[in-house]
Amino acid sequence: MGTIETFDSYVTEYEQWYKDNPEVYESEILALKEQFQKLPQNLHGIEIGVGTGRFAEPLGIKEGIEPSKEMARLAIKRGIEIMDGTAERLPYGDMTFDFVLFVTICFLKDVKRAFRQAHRVLKPNGAVIIGFLDKDRSVAKEYELKRNRSHFYKDAHFYSVDHISKLLSQTGFKNIEYNQTLFGDLDTINKVQIPKPGFGEGSFVVAKATKK
Repeated sequence: MGTIETFDSYVTEYEQWYKDNPEVYESEILALKEQFQKLPQNLHGIEIGVGTGRFAEPLGIKEGIEPSKEMARLAIKRGIEIMDGTAERLPYGDMTFDFVLFVTICFLKDVKRAFRQAHRVLKPNGAVIIGFLDKDRSVAKEYELKRNRSHFYKDAHFYSVDHISKLLSQTGFKNIEYNQTLFGDLDTINKVQIPKPGFGEGSFVVAKATKK
């Protein structure tokens, strides 16, 4: 079963994970917000791979792309306008947005092409913000071990920080900044964590880069 069909079929399980792991979820939101706070106010942006709107809603993002119809249905209920399309082929004109957010790159078919598309739709000096599980840290390794028992992560591909840095540079981005959260294994995280700058300790890393 492909990724889109998986998300269509197991959207209830997807939502339940966030309810069962509120400290992990809120820690990720805090790390993302820390990068968003560095941007000017009242910017126009999108999330690519909105899912059910779990990240777009608290970050104030009102528009995005989500190919899973069942996921999109819940995102619309959360007040998010969903456009039909994929990360690798965005249905927007050149230089449309001030920022683009990704939080699901592990499920994309072609990350480099998705970054190129993000670069295309961003205005000059626009920002791309990417939240991802670092391949070299404990949570991604845990999901790798449980891959065959997971509806979602059996199709996932995790990336190292070095790989993401190279892809961003190759697709026309500069001034890459990082922060991180999720320190420790998932089952040990029982309170919301404050993000730290950089990477190398936390499993969830947020990269922010600027269009050249």
